[in-house]
Amino acid sequence: MSAGEPIRVLVVEDDPVAADAHVLYVGRVPGFVAVGRAGTGAAARRALERTPVDLLLLDLHLPDVHGLQLARSLRAAGHQADVIAVTSARDLAVVREGVSLGVVQYVLKPFTFATLRDRLLRYAEYYAAAGEASGQDEVDRALAALRAPAPAALPKGLSAPTLERVTGVLRETPDGRTAAEVAEEVGISRITARRYLEYLVDAARAARRPQYGQVGRPELRYHWLRER
Repeated sequence: MSAGEPIRVLVVEDDPVAADAHVLYVGRVPGFVAVGRAGTGAAARRALERTPVDLLLLDLHLPDVHGLQLARSLRAAGHQADVIAVTSARDLAVVREGVSLGVVQYVLKPFTFATLRDRLLRYAEYYAAAGEASGQDEVDRALAALRAPAPAALPKGLSAPTLERVTGVLRETPDGRTAAEVAEEVGISRITARRYLEYLVDAARAARRPQYGQVGRPELRYHWLRER
């Protein structure tokens, strides 16, 4: 890739809602462009054969192959694109295995645009490092660009324990829940429950659908998107 050209990203994600969100997120970060999307490992291989790619935004749980197995096969085939892994799995053994396969970052679901933007901008700084280092300090700075100093903060007024409880309620209910139902089960106000639910929608981990009753305006029902 020539200097000044955007970093080309292939989104590999089988969930159409999440894939749409990830493509949108990539396009909103200066210096990056989503050049395609693939819902399976086989589709990702075909995309890489016809389109130059610098970075894979790779879901680890694809319907036909585990993401790390895909990364390994791509390396064996000579593809040099780096990988940002997207997953809800928290197994540190998987994280260690990914390091040797070109996985430069992990993003845990659910995440917001701000979280992915931070990871992409850090990757861009790392990617821009070129030439011969003048010493150890310059090498350390290049590698440090990939390390986030702290987890991305939740929006003001939201807490991680409550988010976990709201998430648990949705996961356990295939038919979805309204904000009022979540509020009653978690023990928070309906307005507060709606804020957490909308956060999960923005993070592409939940979807909202109108529920029509006999009278009045339809009520929104929130559904958890399938686990990664």
